[in-house]
Amino acid sequence: MTTRYCPPGLQPESRSGSKTASTGLSFRRNISTSSSLCQSSSSSSSSSPSSPPQLTHTDPETGKASMVSVTDKAPSHRTALAVSSIWLPGLAFDLLKRNAHKKGDVLTVAQIAGIQAAKQTSNLIPLCHPLLLTHVSVKLKLVEDEEESPVQSGAGNEGTFGGLKGGRVEIESRVACKGNTGVEMEALTGATVAALTVFDMCKAVGKDMVIGEIKVMEKTGGKSGVYRHQQEPSKRQSHGI
Repeated sequence: MTTRYCPPGLQPESRSGSKTASTGLSFRRNISTSSSLCQSSSSSSSSSPSSPPQLTHTDPETGKASMVSVTDKAPSHRTALAVSSIWLPGLAFDLLKRNAHKKGDVLTVAQIAGIQAAKQTSNLIPLCHPLLLTHVSVKLKLVEDEEESPVQSGAGNEGTFGGLKGGRVEIESRVACKGNTGVEMEALTGATVAALTVFDMCKAVGKDMVIGEIKVMEKTGGKSGVYRHQQEPSKRQSHGI
């Protein structure tokens, strides 16, 4: 038979005409149920997966969000590296290279914004634990496109600018602490806000920027040990998508 894993507190129901018609199932919230497995009626045989994965921030009895207790975890040295990128069209990237944007030094402001954001993660992400960070590093690197950008729109879509190469800002955010839980969220927040800050600093000359490729590349410490993302930095795509 075919088994499907359902998040705690969700039950299948038929829903004709939906985009999920191939399965015939959609899900609705049911707080009174704690079933974690949904079985299709395609077979009468019975089997169940062993120890299905659970969301740690979700109460298995009610389906409600909850903060994970890390009280009994032993403190350890933890680090995380997250990356993001933002692609800019020709005019915006040219001004960035020459540090000529009206708002000032884009890269320095974005770097400081990323560091500040990492330290404020628990205020932004509701169920993150406040951590005493021992180090935050945000680095930004300009990478120019190999080919010239097509004609670019100017501020307010007025005027055109040809012959300029676009490019991207590659951002790395490293965070460390000695604590009871990991710092992946802090690293991700730093990388993300740095990219958003670049957008804010450059949007006056065009909003055709693309933010993407936000992910944890590496983490160390804790019970799960070392994790490294499978994609190598050299294989990152030019527009971060």
